[in-house]
Amino acid sequence: MTPKNKNGNRISANLWFNTEAEEAARFYTSLFKNSTLGKVNRYGTEGQEIHGKPDSTVMTVEFQLENQHFVGLNGGPQFQINPSISLFISLGSKEEIDALWEGLSEDGKVLMPLDSYPFSEWYGWIQDKYGVSWQLILPGQEGDWRPPIVPSFLFVGEQCGNAEKAMEFYRSIFKNTESGNIARYGTDQEHDEEGTVMYGDFAVEGQWFAAMDSAQDHDFEFNEAISFIINCDTQEEVDYYWKKLSADPSAEQCGWVKDKFGISWQIVPKVLPEMLNDSDPKKSQPVMKAMLQMKKLDIAALEKAYKSKKTLQ
Repeated sequence: MTPKNKNGNRISANLWFNTEAEEAARFYTSLFKNSTLGKVNRYGTEGQEIHGKPDSTVMTVEFQLENQHFVGLNGGPQFQINPSISLFISLGSKEEIDALWEGLSEDGKVLMPLDSYPFSEWYGWIQDKYGVSWQLILPGQEGDWRPPIVPSFLFVGEQCGNAEKAMEFYRSIFKNTESGNIARYGTDQEHDEEGTVMYGDFAVEGQWFAAMDSAQDHDFEFNEAISFIINCDTQEEVDYYWKKLSADPSAEQCGWVKDKFGISWQIVPKVLPEMLNDSDPKKSQPVMKAMLQMKKLDIAALEKAYKSKKTLQ
């Protein structure tokens, strides 16, 4: 059976923060009507020489917005979230968009003002105070159904022009895929090449994504600050996704890989959170230490660490 997260899908979005994961999760769940705050996991003493975090400080926070499952991670200042990956929010009325826009605007930065555009009666793009980018849009009356939140990839710089290739690549790897809509740039688009993707979307394993090319000048690119967790049932599945997605050996660590487009994924066995969440630190902390020393996660080795009940120092 395919493991699923709380939104019924196989894939979760992971947001990397310095130390603000819990604060950000509480902020987002206060703004979205359909939201819940979930499990908070903390760093322990095991593996401290690697993660460098004080004992008992927040490591991850799970939360859910509009049936989309998120994990906030306090990973330190190494990576900063940028607009290369944003979150499309489709709401049913201008009033709903205005209210959410007002909340996200607190100490945020407007990337495209909330206004009427040729593609939508009411749309705006904003980067909130934590760096997360949101594209709020009032969809047309007609069209295919999409979930309220859709992660979106913006292919810029050397990756510009690869949006369509990426959509095809991901559909070739995952099962239960679906092709969505695609709109292309025409001849009258400044900077952007005719035929490249102005907007496209697709679904894998029940999770919808969007993809766009942009030849405009941007000072950002894909990095590890937003990644996507693939919940795996068996070691065979871990091995499969690792082989298919990993294209940068230097980025391989603790189940993380970076694909050929620069987008980061976490390939995680579903038993790992269960072991890390164990209330007995003599079980959970050896798992943490073992995980931090791995590149591709090894279920058998993690389970061995879990059952060792080492005496913590």
